[in-house]
Amino acid sequence: MKKVLILLAGYPATGKSFLCNKILAKYPEFQVVSQDTMKEELFDEYGFNNLEEKVKIEQMSWQKYYETIDNKMEKSEMIISDYPFSDKQKGTLDDLSKKHDYRVLTIRLIGDIPTLYQRSIQRDNDSSRHLSHMVSCYHKGDVLEDRTKGDCFVTFEIFKDRCENKGYDKFQLGELIEIDVTDYSKIDYDKILSDISKFID
Repeated sequence: MKKVLILLAGYPATGKSFLCNKILAKYPEFQVVSQDTMKEELFDEYGFNNLEEKVKIEQMSWQKYYETIDNKMEKSEMIISDYPFSDKQKGTLDDLSKKHDYRVLTIRLIGDIPTLYQRSIQRDNDSSRHLSHMVSCYHKGDVLEDRTKGDCFVTFEIFKDRCENKGYDKFQLGELIEIDVTDYSKIDYDKILSDISKFID
């Protein structure tokens, strides 16, 4: 095993999970550590009645996330993780990487913000998307037929503000590959996988 951490970063709704699966198809030895998955599992386990309780569970998920990264690095496993990373996570991830002598590759996905917002709406309206993301009160088994009725549904103004002001488009730890995903048909996945191969080797 090579001590490598790949961070799929950048704006929301840029197809990080899709790219992750592309990478895993070529490198199945990578272990996926997903903060979103951990958060959703905790939301199912505990549920929340308001935003304050939701935030507390989110904080629990970050603690679990870092502990998982630490444990996998302790075992020298190859790790891949996706999130709209920012400076909030950079310090801890940098410390863990240095502690375990890991090489880090950031793949930063960017694009036209209005286009990405439309993709985010499609994603949030999909029944496969965990309902907890769209509501301020959730318990496992809850159903909302019209996802747009969720009281935490992100407006374009909020989405644009997050993209422009949270530093998603500037995050970098280790080496960087930046990809514009505005037009999926123009993405050269073969080149991306080739660049990843060069980094790993």
